[in-house]
Amino acid sequence: MSSDTLPSLSRRRLLTASAGAAILGMAASLNAAAMPAVGSANAFTQVRNATTLLDYAGVRFLIDPMFAERGAYPGFPGSAMSHLRNPLVPLPVSIADLAAADAVIVTHTHLDHWDEAAQKMLPKAMPIFVQNMDDATTIRGQGFTDVRILTANSRFKGVQLSRTGGHHGSGELVRAVPILDPVMGVLFRHVAHKSVYIVGDTVWNSEVAQAIATYRPEVIVINAGYAQLIDLGPILMGPQGVLSVHRAAPAAQLIATHMEAINHCVLSRADLAAFAKKEGFAQRLLIPADGERVPI
Repeated sequence: MSSDTLPSLSRRRLLTASAGAAILGMAASLNAAAMPAVGSANAFTQVRNATTLLDYAGVRFLIDPMFAERGAYPGFPGSAMSHLRNPLVPLPVSIADLAAADAVIVTHTHLDHWDEAAQKMLPKAMPIFVQNMDDATTIRGQGFTDVRILTANSRFKGVQLSRTGGHHGSGELVRAVPILDPVMGVLFRHVAHKSVYIVGDTVWNSEVAQAIATYRPEVIVINAGYAQLIDLGPILMGPQGVLSVHRAAPAAQLIATHMEAINHCVLSRADLAAFAKKEGFAQRLLIPADGERVPI
């Protein structure tokens, strides 16, 4: 298992980057974008943080919904820049459009992936896919009536869904903070479309490598904000983790998400783009802005 090395960014620079992200997010939210209807074109929409939309094989999946207004929650204690309130930026897409998805995937029930606002605003009959019985019990207890546990061979409206593993930090870190795990990723497959791998909240490790080797995904979405716990280290991939994914799947299109929206995510889009250019894989990496929709 490898780990990233924290980029040489000063605390002052991190604070400046976070403030800049908030300003950009506010500007983007002034005219919340209406989502196009699901059609034959596959697309990935970066909403905010890990909240994304995947239009795939005529089905719209909403992944890890966090619907709260900007600054609704305190920063995560014990993490980088915990004095900042979450989320750092507003939603650039209307909640009505997000709630019109065909199904929701909750990779785990941490606040920045499944918050109280989403629980209140999503239809209670919405199909929701989760990683295990514990999460299913939690979400059913919140009033949702169609909660399904993902397996290696789940299906929804013709799309094959496969649960993948990962760890929300190094082995030592998750032993110290066991609430971080478990987490999951998801593979989306259809005979007529490119395979898509949503890696989820994990550092680069053998489980991610095994998923890439097993499924050979053509599109890989990486939670790349390099979130940090003070004195414990990263709980998400950073630059080196993204590079490891590229080296494991050099022909795949990479998409970076989970950036510039939560207090402990210290890696900026600009710094990741500069790193990818330096390492020679910028042409394989998309880093969409909040509200941006990219074809896949």
